Amino acid sequence: QVQLVESGGGLVQPGESLTLSCAASGFTFNSVEMRWYRQRPGEERGFVASISSTGDSRKYVNTVKGRFTISRDNGNNTVYLQMNSLTPEDTAVYFCNRWPRGGASWGQGTQVTVSS
Repeated sequence: QVQLVESGGGLVQPGESLTLSCAASGFTFNSVEMRWYRQRPGEERGFVASISSTGDSRKYVNTVKGRFTISRDNGNNTVYLQMNSLTPEDTAVYFCNRWPRGGASWGQGTQVTVSS
């Protein structure tokens, strides 16, 4: 059974940084692409970043390019999202998942709030 546990969110001021973690289990972590998504208040969940199974390829939504970095530790079945220069528009619940999802359920997410 796929389990995804996101952590590391919190309340920060604009311009500050946070690093999110996602601990995965129940599948062969090192053989799948992993993705971060976010859901802003009143919006659908949307793609933020992806990383290939080996970590060689990374992609980002335009709004976070140059500020966010996705990485993974295949030895610990964990994917990270380093977020710098945060703005209020980054306020959202952040989720991770594998790709393709293959019916995998979502974790509880981690709330990131950027506010002065």
